Order: sequence, then C-alpha cells, then structure tokens
Amino acid sequence: MAEAAVGDLLDRRAVRLTAQAADREEAVRLCGQALVGIGAVDPSYVDSMLERERSISTYVGERVAIPHGTLAGKDAVYRDALCFLRFPDGVDWGDDASVSVCIGIAAAGGQHVGILAQLAQILLDPDRAEALRSATDVDTVLALLQPSTEDATA
Repeated sequence: MAEAAVGDLLDRRAVRLTAQAADREEAVRLCGQALVGIGAVDPSYVDSMLERERSISTYVGERVAIPHGTLAGKDAVYRDALCFLRFPDGVDWGDDASVSVCIGIAAAGGQHVGILAQLAQILLDPDRAEALRSATDVDTVLALLQPSTEDATA
C-alpha cells in the first residue's frame, strides 16, 4: 500500500492555531485529545503518548515536537492521522527547549516511521519550519505539510 502524504493525514478539525499549555505534558495531552476528537484514536492513546514523552523527548528542533504513542499504544489507533497544535506563547519542553508547534501522530503498525521521515524532510527546510511556527490559518498549515517535489525526490 502506498504511503500517504503527511498533509493528507491532517484533518482540518485537528488544527489548533492558538493553543496554550502550561507544560509539555499538557501540550502532549492536548495533541492526544485532538486525535481523539477526530475519531483517529481511542482515549487510551493519550496515555501512550504521555508514556512516550516521559521515556524520550519528542522534541526535534526548530521549536517543533512530534508527540506520538508507544509501540504498545498502536492498538488504540483506529486510523493513521495527524494533529497540528501551534502554541504562540511557546511551551517549555525542558533542556532549554521551547516548542511552538506540536505535530501529533497516530499510526498503526510501523507507519509512524515513514510519517516521521516525511515530517523531517519538511522541517529540514528552515523557511517552511518558520512558516509553520507563524501560521495563522488552517489552509496555510495544510499546504505547508504537503511534500514538495524536492521532498519527493530526496
């Protein structure tokens, strides 16, 4: 089966452009709740995301974190999906890192590896990463998460 483009996995209902969180645990919980809200995961997946975050940070640089569940949590995934939460005020992620964008992943099986790889390609472009951090409308976010032709050939 062909791998879906990350932009195709993002339901516009799971985009929050003015989210607020007191800390990274609350930010991860909000990501999980967004995935629950679109019917992509069982509520138990949120605990799996928090467990992953406690074991290893999902911070990837460029003020972006990519929270996702543990391997054990994959049974709580109904369908592959993403959420996008922008924290204009930033969230302290520890280790002197501040996050302004969280892209939550729900993926069954090993699909999360391909999704992470696609997101990494997008985020390696500093201009696109900055555009995501400053996006103020859903259509911009959806467009920025579509792989470019350069991404597809990389």
